[in-house]
Amino acid sequence: MSAGEDTSHILSGLTSQLPDRDPEETAEWIESFDGLVENRGTERAQYIVRSLLQRAGAQSVGVPMVTTTDYVNTIPVDQEPEFPGDEETERRYRAWMRWNAAMLVHRAQRPDIGVGGHISTYAGAATLYEVGYNHFFRGKAHPGGGDQVFFQGHASPGMYARAFMEGRLTEEDLDGFRQEKSREGHALPSYPHPRSMPEFWEFPTVSMGIGPANAIYQAQLNRYLHNRGIKDTSDQHVWAFLGDGEMDEPESRGFLQLAANEKLDNLTFVINCNLQRLDGPVRGNGKIMQELEAFFRGAGWHVIKVTWGREWDELLAKDRDGALVDIMNSTLDGDYQTYKAESGGFVREHFFGKTPQTKEMVADMTDEQIWNLKRGGHDYHKVYAAYRAATEFKGKPTVVLAQTVKGYGLGTHFEGRNATHQMKKLTLQDLKDFRDHLRIPISDEQLEADPYRPPYYHPGPDAPEIKYMMERRAALGGSVPERRTEHKQMHLPEEKAYEVAKRGSGKQQAATTMAFVRLLKDLMRDKEFGARVVPIIPDEARTFGMDSFFPTAKIYNPKGQNYLSVDRDLVLAYKESPQGQILHTGINESGSTAAFTAVGTSYATHAEPLVPIYIFYSMFGFQRTGDFFWAAADQMARGFVIGATAGRTTLTGEGLQHADGQSPILASTNPAVVTYDPAYGYEIGHIVRSGLERMYGGNHPDPNVMYYLTVYNEPIVQPAEPEELDVEGVVKGIYLLAPAKIDGPRTQLLASGVAVPWALEAQQLLAEDWGVSADVWSVTSWNELRRDGLAAEEEAFLNPGAEARKPFVAQQLEGATGPIVAVSDYMAAVPDQIRQYLPNEFATLGADGFGFSDTRAAARRFFKIDSHSIVVRALQMLARRGEVDANVPKDAFEKYRLLDVNAGTSGNAGGDA
Repeated sequence: MSAGEDTSHILSGLTSQLPDRDPEETAEWIESFDGLVENRGTERAQYIVRSLLQRAGAQSVGVPMVTTTDYVNTIPVDQEPEFPGDEETERRYRAWMRWNAAMLVHRAQRPDIGVGGHISTYAGAATLYEVGYNHFFRGKAHPGGGDQVFFQGHASPGMYARAFMEGRLTEEDLDGFRQEKSREGHALPSYPHPRSMPEFWEFPTVSMGIGPANAIYQAQLNRYLHNRGIKDTSDQHVWAFLGDGEMDEPESRGFLQLAANEKLDNLTFVINCNLQRLDGPVRGNGKIMQELEAFFRGAGWHVIKVTWGREWDELLAKDRDGALVDIMNSTLDGDYQTYKAESGGFVREHFFGKTPQTKEMVADMTDEQIWNLKRGGHDYHKVYAAYRAATEFKGKPTVVLAQTVKGYGLGTHFEGRNATHQMKKLTLQDLKDFRDHLRIPISDEQLEADPYRPPYYHPGPDAPEIKYMMERRAALGGSVPERRTEHKQMHLPEEKAYEVAKRGSGKQQAATTMAFVRLLKDLMRDKEFGARVVPIIPDEARTFGMDSFFPTAKIYNPKGQNYLSVDRDLVLAYKESPQGQILHTGINESGSTAAFTAVGTSYATHAEPLVPIYIFYSMFGFQRTGDFFWAAADQMARGFVIGATAGRTTLTGEGLQHADGQSPILASTNPAVVTYDPAYGYEIGHIVRSGLERMYGGNHPDPNVMYYLTVYNEPIVQPAEPEELDVEGVVKGIYLLAPAKIDGPRTQLLASGVAVPWALEAQQLLAEDWGVSADVWSVTSWNELRRDGLAAEEEAFLNPGAEARKPFVAQQLEGATGPIVAVSDYMAAVPDQIRQYLPNEFATLGADGFGFSDTRAAARRFFKIDSHSIVVRALQMLARRGEVDANVPKDAFEKYRLLDVNAGTSGNAGGDA
């Protein structure tokens, strides 16, 4: 193994692959460079080196890309700005916050409660947050509009502790940590959770990897708002505080190129590099800071490492031969973790003792002084310098990699230990040691009185430290985090915007996807409302028939369109613009959902309501990005998600990876998702109108929902809206579409979406071939009918003695006689959701199993969900009741050749959208 390969995880191999043919000349060049740094400073040296690299490229002198640098601070000492605050004052109240954060968790772990919590994350990250709070994080009252801060979820006790110091929370509130129902009114959720604290938290972050993704798309939205002239966001910054272990999540790294491509210099990642995951080292045999530096540099980010505290500056200045830096470079993370779990003497022997030069370097230092050589993330000056450089840097997003110690200051049982993440309480001696370390004015007697309830500490609002702290926040625009929901009122579309949905398609065929797109186009033409619509499309716009939006609404690109478009002469030419309305996210469903979240919560983050319309290949919605949709629900996003190319059998030819038979069931697990499976364009019109009124009308008690509509690519003749349409039924989930046309044995056919035409065909076959009378019901939402049924049952349960409310589906079918056959293009569990609310005999036909490539008719016959299968199932149920001859079902089974997939006729060919 070559030297370059051996150290590839530590440093870029600049010289390891080449022989030094003239060491004397090399030494002269290095001496000259050292003189330049000494006489002219690091800034001048940077310029000279960059100029030489540029010249080397011009002369075709191969120079490898520098992906990593030495394991030292990025910002040289001579370029550090002066720290503008009163460091000692800030240290004092930071110590009080660290104490209160630890006590909040410790008290919540007392024997009669035992709800746990995390102590060590905030203990190690307190400086990273406090430098931000005191000098950078701008609140909502700031003239620029305030920053968006994504806090590391496990550090939430620290944010609660600061809110307590600011007077936003009381001791009683702190004691309600993780007791959201039993201490209602004085309760704190375990992690950042806007639904639980809707005036406090803005962004849910503890689902690892989603915070980084959402932060990037939040920064993009800020620029989008600015470029479209909706809001001036030029003075707003997005901060994301992340753990180095969290960066193993694919989502944490998977969107970095977007931030770099769009030059989101309004975004800063701060990665708390305590070198530990939840169970042990992140990279015990490697160096996670170096790995992340290389990764972010390669993705086009500006990287700032904050590796060592100021106590190391003098030692590094003495390191003329590079021996100390070599040790820093080669020491593995597992060893760095061990050092902080040991002692100063151990560090002297095992770290500095590696070479005679470094051992001599610390010969005059005591073991205590060596122990107090801090990591960079605990040094106010170093962190301030990094944050200032990050906010001043232009043209790229910035990541600050800050080395810290997990459990910093909590004592030898906690600091750097593998189990520190799971440790939730301190022993009496831990409490005393921690108190002494932080110099908290609490006596031994107070701690000994009840070790499970050590007191919080607050010096009172008139203490000079508290006044200083409050002055800093006032200057920066008020408290952070804070969530506000007052926003501009949105003008909703007028009646005429929905006319296209009511008209139907005449003699032409149109899939429900196209019916939705036509409606959306008219909504976007509304002069007052249209600009608020934000279509979000992965790389499938043409599949969904939305390429017609390109020339008019245009695709958002902050750089515009600087190339000559190949289809520029076409009517539907691809058109990009900084003022573009469409977010075209590429082949990227997770990123699309993150964009949906940012857009759908703009009413709160920016007081500017927007209507995201995220349209996607349905199989790749809730199945692929369900966790992102859950985070969107946590953040109380509003908007429409459109599952196009829906159904198990409707997307012909694509095969099992694309055939969606389960999304409504997956969506039903998210309490904030309102799911519909409409059959016709006019149904879509009423559903969309109802959704807009609920989410943006200002009168609904629960507007923080997402409307999920499944739409199909099978072309059918879209009927015009019936004159006496039961609009309430459409919106609530079921209405009578086609009453029976003959008298005879009675059955009820319930169908949704693309299955409604099969039910109508079955109605005709039952009447003409078997003399059976059938009512056809369009079920626009199995999920909402079940939700209403569960609510009715709960109301009855909680109100004993009161007359029970009938579920809406039972009200609708009251008096409807005969057995029920329920069918959709989804698995049987979808229609089965309403079985318990109806007294009728109930049968479900569903497309259970994997999809496959074939014609629609063959696939539907295979799954036994087509019109002939509906007929046979209804006849079987009627025969059991004695309402038709016992031989009829068998005769029908043979007549329709139900086992022959080539005998199926339900479904058209064609239709991309």
